[in-house]
Amino acid sequence: MLNHLDHPDMPRALQHMLARSQPNAHAATMPRRSFLKLAGVSGLALGAFPHLALAQGASADSALKPTQQPSAFVQIAPNGEVTVTINRLEFGQGVQTALPMILAEELDADWSLVRSRHGSSDPAYVDPMWGIHLTGGSNSIKHSFTQYRELGARARAMLLSAAATRWHVDVATLRTQSGTVIGPGGLKLGYGELAEAAMALPVPEKVVLKDPKDFRLIGQPTNRLDAKAKSSGRQDFGIDTHLPGQLTAVVAHPPVFGARIASLDDSAARAIKGVKAVLRVPLDRGAEGVAVVADGYWPAKLGRDALKVQWDSAKLEKVDSEKQLAQYRELAKQPGPRQFDADMAPLATAPKRIDAEFIFPYLAHAPMEPLNCTVQLSEGKADLWIGTQFPGVDGAAAARVLGLKPEQVSMHVQMAGGGFGRRAVGSSDYVVEACEIAKAARGAGLNVPVRMVWSREDDIKGGYYRPMHLHRARIGFDARGRVLAWDHVLVGQSITAGTPFEGGMVKNGIDATAVEGMRDPYALPMRLTVHHPKVNVPVLWWRSVGSTHTAFVMETLIDEIARATKQDPVAYRLALFGDKHPRHRAALQLAVDKSGYGKKRLPAGRAWGVAVHESFESVVAYVVEASAKKGTPVLHRVTAGVHCNLVVNPRTVEAQVQGAALMGLSMCLPGAAITLKDGEVQQSNFGDFAVPRITDMPEVAVHTVPSADPPTGMGEPGLPPLAPAFANAIAKLTGKPVRQLPFNLA
Repeated sequence: MLNHLDHPDMPRALQHMLARSQPNAHAATMPRRSFLKLAGVSGLALGAFPHLALAQGASADSALKPTQQPSAFVQIAPNGEVTVTINRLEFGQGVQTALPMILAEELDADWSLVRSRHGSSDPAYVDPMWGIHLTGGSNSIKHSFTQYRELGARARAMLLSAAATRWHVDVATLRTQSGTVIGPGGLKLGYGELAEAAMALPVPEKVVLKDPKDFRLIGQPTNRLDAKAKSSGRQDFGIDTHLPGQLTAVVAHPPVFGARIASLDDSAARAIKGVKAVLRVPLDRGAEGVAVVADGYWPAKLGRDALKVQWDSAKLEKVDSEKQLAQYRELAKQPGPRQFDADMAPLATAPKRIDAEFIFPYLAHAPMEPLNCTVQLSEGKADLWIGTQFPGVDGAAAARVLGLKPEQVSMHVQMAGGGFGRRAVGSSDYVVEACEIAKAARGAGLNVPVRMVWSREDDIKGGYYRPMHLHRARIGFDARGRVLAWDHVLVGQSITAGTPFEGGMVKNGIDATAVEGMRDPYALPMRLTVHHPKVNVPVLWWRSVGSTHTAFVMETLIDEIARATKQDPVAYRLALFGDKHPRHRAALQLAVDKSGYGKKRLPAGRAWGVAVHESFESVVAYVVEASAKKGTPVLHRVTAGVHCNLVVNPRTVEAQVQGAALMGLSMCLPGAAITLKDGEVQQSNFGDFAVPRITDMPEVAVHTVPSADPPTGMGEPGLPPLAPAFANAIAKLTGKPVRQLPFNLA
């Protein structure tokens, strides 16, 4: 078994993730919609029954694992339509297209006939490198690139063998092209005509993959398979699940995290037409809530509004953001564990100094589709419909709540409308909540599916935020910009402390997710002290995790040193890279060349800003144009240089960088903060938790460095360098460094 804790190329944000919490393997189940689709197709199809992969994988004469069996991933219908099952959640990052592209490349499929569907919590659909069900850490393409190539190649080999048998010819005389096997003398058979016979053949363990120079799909700009449905409003998401007899539940959550019910008057709620039950249910972190179950969302919401609840929060910490900042500042003065420990003596005699403090607030994930989960209970069985990044973990959590074995829980993975990490929670908080409601509803005589839906306000107030952080830096350097000593302190909650992942992620009292991105790629003499206070606010990874704050600190301070020593910020970075970071150099130089930096004259009132950062093994450099009008920062143009090795779908990379840049911009704009007063979150919707509007969107041009090396991740790396590049442009305009997110130019 793969030892996750020792795996060197695991992204730092999610390495060691759930290594000790893998769900038990269990028999595969087919989502209902997939079964109905197959039932309507006459004849057998390659991969029509995913459970065959498990049977083959367990057989004595096969060394292949379930993750290597084509029957779990490829369905070829008699009409030649190829349906590829993806082992990840599609929630905007484009894997529903990129993974089928990889498999179809080696299968030699007709791309116009390729379709895609989600997998489940079956063993076949685990991450092949980590051995767990996971969408995260920008690993979908990186970890499954070879896997999906081999799956396609195995399926192709089986089709060729079936054709050779039918024609009584040597398989070496055959070739494939666009979903067709072509033989001598003009013989031709479509994949659909061969699928039944191919399915009966042994699965080859060894296959020869294409030479990359022969790729016809990989590397080509390709429209997404889900684009038409999403752009026309016909795409169903988890929240759109509708089952016969289904009821909808909403929950009154306590205003302070962990609070319980002191008293409840639910008479008015029960009197509302459509309300079927009002149930007290246990919630995350020892809290208690009230679920209102009704025949639709609106009556459930009205019932919740009519509740009269008194909450008991007497023994809980009531966080206040202003007081919390003061506490963090005091903590930053104290000794603590160190990540790096260089000699700080040169600080005393350094000819130049920078003393800086950075403040980063809590951030909500705020995906467009709020959290939801539909649960159907039957005798000795449970079915869950959910857009989840953790189908195995969430399935195991559901089993614990419902008193079932993991194999008795079927996870029907649905398309999700965003997540940014919020659908990957070790505690499975909202899944557990949905199961508690379904169990209580069944106990109340409601033997029907229950769909739990969070409102936008629930989502923004519901916790698991990107932690608040304070950074302090004291830097000594000389007139040439040579850093002599860098004394740095970081204060912020640990994401993994108190979770099952603490043993693998927290070393010497330091959470690896908090310090990723510090110092690298610059060879600097740094002393890094880290404090992880315990606060009554649940925290979680947020797209690009620790790099959301470490990249800002590093790249704005590097820029400040360049300005203080009158050096061009690009030239200064290139000098610091030396010859040790060719990917950083290539990405930055590409962004510079494509932007016209240093050559093009900017309009009056605009300035260039530069930043480069590596996260999840991909490097993104930004050169931006920005202005500050009447104290308001404006981002006009962004040019990206990206090094993610081989690009599977250029349109996916472009879209991910554009989306990540926009999300990075969201950290900069006024109102982009979660704050607390007396333990309660003060924001509730997009009116007071700001997100960029279409008028805020800059022009974004994305350019990739050509490479034939295996692909690295792109779901997150586009976010970290945007805010520091923007801030560096504003600092050049105003003469004042930006050291707070969101920007405060007062």
